[in-house]
Amino acid sequence: MKRYMAVWFRHLAADRLALRYPGLRQQPFVLVARERGRVVIRAVSREAGRLGILPGTVLADVRAVYPDLLFYEEDPSQEKLLASLAVWCDRFTPITGVDGPDGLILDISGCTHLWGGEETYFENIVTRLQSGGYHVRAAIADTMAAAWAVARYGSTHPVIAQGGQAAVMRYLPPEALRLEPAVVDRLRKLGLTQIGLFMDMPPAVLRRRFGLQVQECLGKVLGHLPELLVPVQPPVPYLERLPCFDPIRTAPGIELAIRQLLAMICQRLQQEEKGLRKARLVCYRTDGQQQQIAIGTNSPVRNQEHLFRLFELKIETIEPDLGIELFVLEAPVVEGLTTQQERLWDLDTCGKKEAVTKLLDRLENRLGAAAIHRYLPEEHHWPERSIRQTTDIQEAAAVAWPEYPMRPVSLLGAPVRIEVSVPIPDYPPILFIHKGNIHKVVKADGPERIEREWWIEKGLQRDYYQVEDEAGGRYWLFRSGHYGEHKPEWFIHGYFA
Repeated sequence: MKRYMAVWFRHLAADRLALRYPGLRQQPFVLVARERGRVVIRAVSREAGRLGILPGTVLADVRAVYPDLLFYEEDPSQEKLLASLAVWCDRFTPITGVDGPDGLILDISGCTHLWGGEETYFENIVTRLQSGGYHVRAAIADTMAAAWAVARYGSTHPVIAQGGQAAVMRYLPPEALRLEPAVVDRLRKLGLTQIGLFMDMPPAVLRRRFGLQVQECLGKVLGHLPELLVPVQPPVPYLERLPCFDPIRTAPGIELAIRQLLAMICQRLQQEEKGLRKARLVCYRTDGQQQQIAIGTNSPVRNQEHLFRLFELKIETIEPDLGIELFVLEAPVVEGLTTQQERLWDLDTCGKKEAVTKLLDRLENRLGAAAIHRYLPEEHHWPERSIRQTTDIQEAAAVAWPEYPMRPVSLLGAPVRIEVSVPIPDYPPILFIHKGNIHKVVKADGPERIEREWWIEKGLQRDYYQVEDEAGGRYWLFRSGHYGEHKPEWFIHGYFA
C-alpha cells in the first residue's frame, strides 16, 4: 500500500532570511519584488501574516497601515533551498520530490516502521524541521494529492488512516483540489463550498458543468488516477576508489596511487568546471585499520601536479604496516572554477596569481591554516575596526586601503593597559611596563590623534606614539584622554616588525 507525506513550508523565503539574520525571527517583515512598475509583496513572515498581510499585496498600500514594516528584496534561489531540503529528507526516505515553490512530497511506503510507526515518523520530521527554524505543516495519506490538501487546508489529525482520505476530503474547500481559480469561483457561486457537496456527483455531470479538471483532481485525491512523483537526485559525491591487486607497502606505490586517483577526480572536476577546496585520502590496510591524510587549498584547484605536491608533504605520515589494499580519495568541498580565473588580489598576470595561490596552499598544509591571515580594509577610523579578516582569496576589497601613516605589522585585537613614566604631559613615555618587563624608550615619534567614532560610541580620543626600546623592539602605544582633565590611561596596541 502506497503512503505519502506532504510537507508545506508556510513561510519558506522569510524563514530562510530569518535564519541568516536571527534578529528578524520575532519581527514582522516581507519580501518584495518589482512587478509591472509596482513593488509587490511576494512572501511574508509568520508575524507579518498574523497582522493580516498577504502575498500579492502592493507594498505601498501595506506601509500606509504599517509604516514601520520591514521589507527586503526577494531571493530568487528558493528552488535550490527546496532541493537541498529534499536531499536532507533522504535520511527518512529514498524518494523525495519538490512540490511547487514551497512544498515537498515524500514517498514513505515501507519506511515508517523504522521509526516505530507513522505517528513517530511524522513527529520526527516535523519537529526537526521546526527546530531548524522552519514553520511547517504536514500530512500523511494514501495519495499525494490528499496529503497535499490536508497539509494546507486540513484541521483534523494530519496522519490519515489508510483508505480514509475520502472522508477527510469531504470537509475541505474546493481550493484543496488545486483547481484553477476560475473553476473554484464557479463552484463557490453555486454554493459548493466543500468538496463533499460535489464529490459524489456523476462524472458526466461534473464534466459537463466544470470540465475535466474537477474529475481528474478528484481521481488523484481518491487514488483512482495515478500521480507521478519525480524524486530529487542527490548530488553524486566527488569520490574515487582504487583497489590494489597486491597490498602496497612502499612510498613510491602510495605516490602512484595518489596520482591515479587525482587524475580520475580532476577529470570530473574539469568536465563540471569545478575545483576542490578540501580533499581526503583514506588508506584501508589489510589488518582492517585506516590511515588518513587531508589537504586544503585557498582557492578552487584541479591542477593534478599541485594537488599531488600537497599530498606529498604528508605521505610520510602514512603507516602501511602489512600493506594497503584500497585507496579512497574524496573531495568533500568543491567550488566553481572556470578554465582560467583572472583575479587574485591585485596581481597583474595569471602566472603570478597561480604561483601565489600554490605557495599559500603549501604553507597552509605544512604550517596549518592558522599560520596564514588575510585582511581587508573597513570604513572605520578606530584601528581595531579598520580591518577585517577573510579566508577567501578571491574576495576583493570594498574600499581602498587608506593612506594612513605607518601601522604595526601585528595589531592586537584589543588594547592592553600598561604602566608608563612620562616626563611632561603630552610627551611620549620614557619607559613602560608590559607583561612584567620594563622597556626603556630610546626613540619615539608622535603623537597621531585618532578621534573616537561618536556615531558608534562615546568616549575619549587616543594619541598614538611609535616607540623603540633599548633592545630594538618597536611598539605602538597610545594615551587615552588628556592630562589635566583626569589621569589618562596608557595602552599598547601593536608591534612593528
